[in-house]
Amino acid sequence: MMEWDKKRRIMSHYDHQAKVYDLRYLEEQDAKIRAALNRMLLISNELILDIGCGTGFLFHHINKTTAFLMGIDISLKLLREAKERTKNLSNIALIRADADNTPFPNHIFYRIFAITLLQNMPNPKKTISEMRRIGKPEALFVVTGLKKKFTRESFIDLLKQAQLKISILQTNEHLKDYIAICKNPSQSV
Repeated sequence: MMEWDKKRRIMSHYDHQAKVYDLRYLEEQDAKIRAALNRMLLISNELILDIGCGTGFLFHHINKTTAFLMGIDISLKLLREAKERTKNLSNIALIRADADNTPFPNHIFYRIFAITLLQNMPNPKKTISEMRRIGKPEALFVVTGLKKKFTRESFIDLLKQAQLKISILQTNEHLKDYIAICKNPSQSV
């Protein structure tokens, strides 16, 4: 029950922040997304998930390079903002869902982005396990960890405990987050 108490608080917080979220976080989110995308390749026929999509910052960065994008968030008001932001994009679907209990079958997504998500989750290891469940065996995961919440070592340890293999770890001093690009452990680096 404590997990849902935290999730309800987070949902309420972001519902209240929805109208000003872009003003407060656009520059930082944009920098994280650009840093991650500079280190990876997207293929046009991939199904991509932005888990904890917020107001949909990621979509304008990648909607032209991929066939279909799915965004989920627990905050209905953030999703409304994302819907408004993406109203002219035809390859995007938005769903209200919990990151720990997604409505997707196993092994469906090629790329999963979890930007500014883990610090809001009561059990980040459980969240990553869910991401691994819905990611294809060859999936890439872009995961960020807020430096105020995680030390570099604790972030690396979390990813390893959740059985992700870190391919790239960016610790840019100008960003508030660590950025990791990870694979399932069975994949070669």
